[in-house]
Amino acid sequence: MAGRLRPLFWRSGLMCPGKQAGEINVHRVDRSQEQNPQHSEQASLYIHWPYCLKRCSYCNFNKYIPRSVDDDVMTECLQQETRTLLQLSQVSQISSVFFGGGTPSLARASTVAAVLETVSAHARLREHAEVTLEVNPAPAGRTALRDFVSAGVNRFSVGVQSLNEASLRVLGRDHDPQQALQTLAEARTLCPGRVSVDVMFGIPGQSVASWESELEEVLRVCDDHVSLYQLTLERGTHLYKQVQQGEVSMPADDVTASMYRSARNVLEQAGFLQYEVSNFARHNAVSTHNLGYWRAQPYIGVGPGAHGRFVPRALGVVHREARTQTLEPDVWMREVQQHGHATRRRIQLSQLGLLEEVLVMGLRMTEGISHQHWAAFSPEVSLHQVLEASADVQDLQQRGVLILDDRGLRCSWEGLALLDSILPVLLLELDTFFHTRRPADGQTER
Repeated sequence: MAGRLRPLFWRSGLMCPGKQAGEINVHRVDRSQEQNPQHSEQASLYIHWPYCLKRCSYCNFNKYIPRSVDDDVMTECLQQETRTLLQLSQVSQISSVFFGGGTPSLARASTVAAVLETVSAHARLREHAEVTLEVNPAPAGRTALRDFVSAGVNRFSVGVQSLNEASLRVLGRDHDPQQALQTLAEARTLCPGRVSVDVMFGIPGQSVASWESELEEVLRVCDDHVSLYQLTLERGTHLYKQVQQGEVSMPADDVTASMYRSARNVLEQAGFLQYEVSNFARHNAVSTHNLGYWRAQPYIGVGPGAHGRFVPRALGVVHREARTQTLEPDVWMREVQQHGHATRRRIQLSQLGLLEEVLVMGLRMTEGISHQHWAAFSPEVSLHQVLEASADVQDLQQRGVLILDDRGLRCSWEGLALLDSILPVLLLELDTFFHTRRPADGQTER
């Protein structure tokens, strides 16, 4: 493979004693309740609340800062779209629910309860199903946590981002470190063992030493799940303009690389194991909802700009579709009121397109993609058939960044840090194989 691999994710780690070189010590997540994702009668559910009190300096997500929100109409529309898409999918069970945004902790607890009641009325919510709510640790979000638990939430994802006052100002956050600590304490009291903390590194003005100190402070107050995100510049954001104008500067790549490596070491010493590119857990407190995404299981997206992947069986469709809901909340509500849902875009996934998603999402996990999992989506063509003859894939294996063996396909520690550079190679091999192969048994491509 020409050229060197570029470290775009910088999601690497250090080897643990007693392991083979390059191998990763991962959680063994229970798969006993999993179904074949191709024929599953269950799906996860994502609910998007698009509103925020302000826009952070780095954010380019689909969110809106309204003068006012008609909570009653928004709730009715979320219920209606949930009901319609559940009926279209004909799934019998919802495995997990995630309320994201935006800032869903600004919604009323009664909205969450109403959506969950709609789910229970049209599909069974699996016993002890994970129901997560993203929380902004500002006072407006913290005060309602107990009400959200009463409404059915049993897991919180708290967007702390930083415990440094200067970093929070750079990020344009509307909370301070003390408010973040108070929110975490309240969340842990209400949902012990089921609170996740989001933390950012690579922030302007941040050094390796200050990052290590901050992470140590996070570990003193966090629960059993931590998500680390490297700050990236997005065009059109306020932070992007500041960097372009020379008002602030981003840390260099080698600095952010050191930040990540030190973070991984600190987390491991605290008992956390990495199970995905940016997610760490101890006591097996993994996010089952997000695992569903990474394992390419079906999910239904409800709300402005939400995405989904499911088979709309009620329409007579037998292939999975990629669906996107209308972005603008006011337009979305109007379309839901008129049609029962506001799906703006539907794309039927080809066999190749589906396998591309399996590959891209599966390699984010430290466990990678097992041969059994791949066969659920590709019973005729194995990973070995697609990849093992490739000189570029052999080169990746010789470099020690990719592993293809009897277990399946996965990245080594170093490879996980280079995932953005590895994936294009694998996707090209997959595409080339599908467009040049000639099945020996006379079967046609699906």
